[in-house]
Parts: sequence; structure tokens; C-alpha cells
Amino acid sequence: MPKRYMWMNDGDNKMTDKSYEIKNKNLRLVKVDTDNFYELSLLSVNDDQKGFVADNVFSLALAYATVAEGRFAQAFGIYDGDTPVGFVMIGFNNVFGCKDEVPDFIKNNYLIWRFMIDKKYQKKGYGKDGVKLVLDYIRTFPAGKAEYCWLSYEPENETARELYRFFGFKEREDYYYEGYEMPAVLKL
Repeated sequence: MPKRYMWMNDGDNKMTDKSYEIKNKNLRLVKVDTDNFYELSLLSVNDDQKGFVADNVFSLALAYATVAEGRFAQAFGIYDGDTPVGFVMIGFNNVFGCKDEVPDFIKNNYLIWRFMIDKKYQKKGYGKDGVKLVLDYIRTFPAGKAEYCWLSYEPENETARELYRFFGFKEREDYYYEGYEMPAVLKL
């Protein structure tokens, strides 16, 4: 297996919050590098979803800038075998951009910063499988121990809301500001 394969499901599909078994058994997270950058940059969502997620090139530039500033960000392609089907980016302790005080669920905790499945591969189980795989990876605590994983999404994105709710993410309406994304938190 090439070195760039960073994380594979090890067969233990048990979750503390939901018991979900990955259906796409060849699914893996592959670290973004110069070999796969271009093919991941071509992945896109449907036109009606483009307002919900930044394109992958922008996300990769943000990951690069974050790491250049000495902070933690990791970007992965979501692959089924050798086929890229999605993209995910995680962060740790990302406290910038907070409107007022920094919520406890952000400080020293993980963030699923970006998550997308290419339009050709939607409605095939890759969304749930991808979230499960990235949560399994986060639970290895690659940047240090944490209590929570959080993410955010546009409030009108019902597909994202239901996907993350399935895994136990709870919306934090107390930190929702009109015109911003809805934060949701999962206790690791």
C-alpha cells in the first residue's frame, strides 16, 4: 500500500454514540499531497449545494495557511480503493473567527472543518461512511487529547444536519448568530 494511505478502518466499527458499520469496506482517508492534489481539486458538489461548502482548492489553501501559522490542520481525500469520492479537513484548537468569547467546545478540541462528497458519489453511503471514518481517526487524537469534536453548517442544509445528528452531534443554538453557520458538538 502506498505511504500516503494514512488511515483505514481497522474493522472495529463500534461507536460509543451510535453503532454504525461502514458499508464501503475499501474506504480510506488519504493525506493530500502532490500526487493527489489535482484529482481532489476536481471534486465538486451539486450546484444547489455550492453555497454550503467551500471548494477544495480554497480549503487546501486555508489548511496550508493554518499550518504555516503553526496551528494544526490536516486535509484528506476520502477514497474508495483508488477512487477519490470526497474530501475532509480537520483542525484542532481553532479559536480564530469567534465573535465574542471562545466557547469551551472549541478550545483544545477537534473541528471537522470541511467535509464533502463529490456529486457523482452522493446517495451511495459515502457520507455516513466518511464521517464514521474521520471520527475514528479523530479519536486517535492526532494533535492531542480532546473532549469534543465540533463542526458547523448552514442552518438550511438539512442533509448535513441529519448526517451529523445521526452520529450524535448536538446543535449549539446558544452560539448561533444570524447569518453565520450553526455549530454542532459531539462528545468524544
